[in-house]
Amino acid sequence: MSKSSNTARTSKKAARTKGAAKPKAATKAISTPRAESKQSQLIAMLRQPDGATIAEIAKALHWELHTVRGAMSGALKKKLGLTIDSEKVADRGRVYRLAE
Repeated sequence: MSKSSNTARTSKKAARTKGAAKPKAATKAISTPRAESKQSQLIAMLRQPDGATIAEIAKALHWELHTVRGAMSGALKKKLGLTIDSEKVADRGRVYRLAE
């Protein structure tokens, strides 16, 4: 190897290790789901005036019950910042709706 290529290699390595890490963006951009995705279908079901139960959502989206609960808590509440209300209805069980 020539001396110039060896020097370039060590200077690149030094540049990587010397400086402080690049600062990350202060706020995270809120993403929106695609029009035909299952996440957008889930949001549409929760926006209905009657709301939806976990069993109804699981049947419509072909998901397991734990997947519905995880999507509501993770994707909708944490990532998208949506508020989900729930209430117990006598004939349907627990019904979930998006808060206005």
